[in-house]
This record gives sequence, structure tokens and C-alpha cells, in this order.
Amino acid sequence: MDFVFAYITTKDKAQALEIGKALIDERLAGCVNIIDNMTSIYRWEGKVQSHSEVILIAKTSADKFGPLSNKVKQIHSDNCPCIVSVPVTGGNWAYLNWLSSEIGG
Repeated sequence: MDFVFAYITTKDKAQALEIGKALIDERLAGCVNIIDNMTSIYRWEGKVQSHSEVILIAKTSADKFGPLSNKVKQIHSDNCPCIVSVPVTGGNWAYLNWLSSEIGG
């Protein structure tokens, strides 16, 4: 099984918790990490923006990334949320076996 980390940014911790719980409840992710108090700087609609966001890292399989992304878009308040997949190329096999069992692999 190929694993990925889904890197997602949210507007605040409440939204990150809501999305994280939904991903775990639906077995779209085996574990979610929430990292609060990040500052993002980016260009949007021709203007430089800067504001606080919360990072959500969801650990899942490559084949669950599509459904995971769709679920996040259903819940997320942004029209164009940051949802990207980062491949996992190695790791603790005991952990990866546990992750596989949690997402129904």
C-alpha cells in the first residue's frame, strides 16, 4: 500500500478539529495532526495577504486521498482550500501497518 500525508490548511482550530474528526470517523485518515498558530503569506487576487492559519496533516493511503480531498472540500469554508498530497517513501513498518488497519487497508 502507498501512503501519503495530506497537508491541509484551515482558518482556525475549530475548523481543523471538525475536518479532522470527520476524516477519522469516515476512516479516510488513520491519524490527524493539528498544528496551531501558523502565519501564511501569499498572493490572492493580485494582493499580498498575511494571516494566521492552522495546519492539519492527515495520514492516509494514496487511494483514499481523492475521497479525503472531497470530504475536506465539503466542510472547508474556503472556495479554494489548500489540500495537497505528500508521498511517504519509508517509515516504521509497524506504524504503517497500524495505519493501514485504521483506514481499512
